Amino acid sequence: MKGLKEVTDETFEQDVLGSATPVVVDFWAPWCGPCRAVHPVLEQLAEEHQGQVEFAKLNVDENPSAASRYDVFSIPSVILFEGGEARETLVGARPRSHYERAFAQWLGSAASG
Repeated sequence: MKGLKEVTDETFEQDVLGSATPVVVDFWAPWCGPCRAVHPVLEQLAEEHQGQVEFAKLNVDENPSAASRYDVFSIPSVILFEGGEARETLVGARPRSHYERAFAQWLGSAASG
């Protein structure tokens, strides 16, 4: 299935913190313009790095506790979780290259191979 997996306050623990693979979570809201700009970039990365890293999205309006737990005050915020811990956080809409650099250690060299 194409697109980012939806996670909620209820599923966050299992789907993100309990995941065997690293998970990039897009903290977003429907009314957020910059969030809409980031979304296709993350979908492309999700498609290209399937199996290495999972990509998910969390609506902060509907799921305030996960957002506040990780100090998400500004959206879009994209956080990479590994082993139950937040490892890398990017705030604001960024170009694709910025996400690739920030997450390079997890995405590996699949793009160049």
